[in-house]
Amino acid sequence: MISDALSLDPLVVGVVLAMAAVTVLTKVGGIWIVRRFELSERLEAGLNVLPGAIVIAVLGPELVNGGPAEWGAAAVVLVVMWRTESILLALCAGVLSVVGFRALL
Repeated sequence: MISDALSLDPLVVGVVLAMAAVTVLTKVGGIWIVRRFELSERLEAGLNVLPGAIVIAVLGPELVNGGPAEWGAAAVVLVVMWRTESILLALCAGVLSVVGFRALL
């Protein structure tokens, strides 16, 4: 029975690998296309803020519908972002703090 739980369905493995390949091709293709053209300063500035905008679009509704744990984590993210200016570090701090706040509250 344990061997059944640990076995991998070839279809599932194939689907996961196909999704990974499409993701990589999309990212590499986007970089390839952008490098072929001269970008205006305005477009380049827009592309630079795009990751943050995507994060806000994904996490914004969660924050609006969230409770004290989510709002506390948002405050931690704002402080970390303000002090370090690192989106990755702010996201990691936010994830850790929301988990911690949810455990405490």
